Amino acid sequence: MILIDADVVTLSRLQFALTALYHFLFVPLTLGLVWILAIMESVYVMTGREVWKRMVQFWGVLFGINFAMGVATGVTMEFQFGMNWAYYSHYVGDIFGAPLAIEGLMAFFLEATLVGVFFMGWERISRIKHLLVTWFLALGTSLSALWILVANAWMQNPVGAAFNPETMRMEVTSFSAVLFNPVAQDKFVHTVSAGYVLGAMFVLSISAWYLLRGRNVDFAKRSMTVAASFGLAAALSVVVLGDESGYSVSLNQKMKMASIEAMWETEPAPAPFTLFGLPDMQQRTTHYALKIPWVMGLIGTRSLDQTMPGINELVDDAKGRIGNGIQAYDAMLMLRRDKDDAQAKATLAAHDQDLGYALLLKKYVDDPRRATPADIQKAADSTIPNVPVLFWSFRIMVACGFYFIALFALSFWKASKRTLDRQRGYLRLALWSLPLPWIAIELGWIVAEYGRQPWAIEGVLPTALGVSAVSTGQILTSLGGFLLFYTALAVVDAVLMLKFARKGPDGLGLWPPALATLPSDRP
Repeated sequence: MILIDADVVTLSRLQFALTALYHFLFVPLTLGLVWILAIMESVYVMTGREVWKRMVQFWGVLFGINFAMGVATGVTMEFQFGMNWAYYSHYVGDIFGAPLAIEGLMAFFLEATLVGVFFMGWERISRIKHLLVTWFLALGTSLSALWILVANAWMQNPVGAAFNPETMRMEVTSFSAVLFNPVAQDKFVHTVSAGYVLGAMFVLSISAWYLLRGRNVDFAKRSMTVAASFGLAAALSVVVLGDESGYSVSLNQKMKMASIEAMWETEPAPAPFTLFGLPDMQQRTTHYALKIPWVMGLIGTRSLDQTMPGINELVDDAKGRIGNGIQAYDAMLMLRRDKDDAQAKATLAAHDQDLGYALLLKKYVDDPRRATPADIQKAADSTIPNVPVLFWSFRIMVACGFYFIALFALSFWKASKRTLDRQRGYLRLALWSLPLPWIAIELGWIVAEYGRQPWAIEGVLPTALGVSAVSTGQILTSLGGFLLFYTALAVVDAVLMLKFARKGPDGLGLWPPALATLPSDRP
């Protein structure tokens, strides 16, 4: 008997994926743009030049629109943990709920207060105090992201927690281990750096649009100079920190790493990097593979002599862990009948790390202890995520990263030569590059989350077991409601951002042409 409604699981995953990916259209722009505002306002306070204040105010308007949309789309995600993922919330809520609650306090109290003072305080507090508000807003925004990433990193690498057979839940054993999870540290620096790239590209692209039309020239050139400098540093950081994040994946999520590489068989050390190929999940091979020797081994193991296991080897390892997990599952049930059973306690303690692998069998049989070898093979095979999706998502993301370095390096060089407005081809390139950071960021989340499947919590709780006891019709209704709501927000956001970007600082009265001739505003 199959206990899991596959349609409910699929629709629940689809709903959360759509809302999460949509929400993350706004988060990284907030992360990046607020630091550019802080840099610009610092220059204003140090120089007293009015143009820098007007730059902060104009880009601040676009920041405010984006911030509001980020909050609106983020609130709905919180409710989904109860509506669609009730058992997930019950099973790991003790661990996952704490950083989520702290993030809520950061976002809805600290950030919201600072945003209000940022917009309303220009004429009410001194320059220095307003600058401090802007810098604290930038810091608060990053801290808000930190707690979300701590929660997400625990899903990737569940440290500082253990299964309690009395409560039948995962419980915190060390909050400091959860907080200082090495995966959380790597994800945080990599994610915020990607947001910085997006913020820089946003300013660079819109400023290029003004230069193409001969509007707000001094304003746009200064904005592009800041964006080029900040963007180059951020783009270099993304690549370096992304490499460190990849190393963490190779340590903690070996199947995800093997799938990203479409590495079906274990390669001799050091493993090559597959630059191009066509992964085939049916035949478990990669056609037309073009490999670069040693690169993957150096990235994944930081050595020349350590091997990286292939997908087939990891499937065999999963079969062994499923067998151990069945013993843990049996011991757990015995403890429910007699909590003082010493033998059951010893067995569970020996194999509790593999209990989640036994739960993979719930998709095929009602009692994992009755699983046949065929059931165990199916469960082991289910640990393979969608290899082609991961393979290409990762490569497109990496290609975008190196493109950003090149574009920002060119922009920085042109800014240093004061030739930002000399070549219309360059300006068009900068303008049409605007969507690329969003594409790269969304692909990064697809790699992180899709690559973790079939796990909601890596090695602990299968995604299929985390869903609520709801019907397909109920999920379809909520999914339709979210799609309508988010589509409406998308239209509103697009209209507002385009409206204010087209008006520009001159259209908003922030940068009248007459101010451009003032001696204090010359470079």
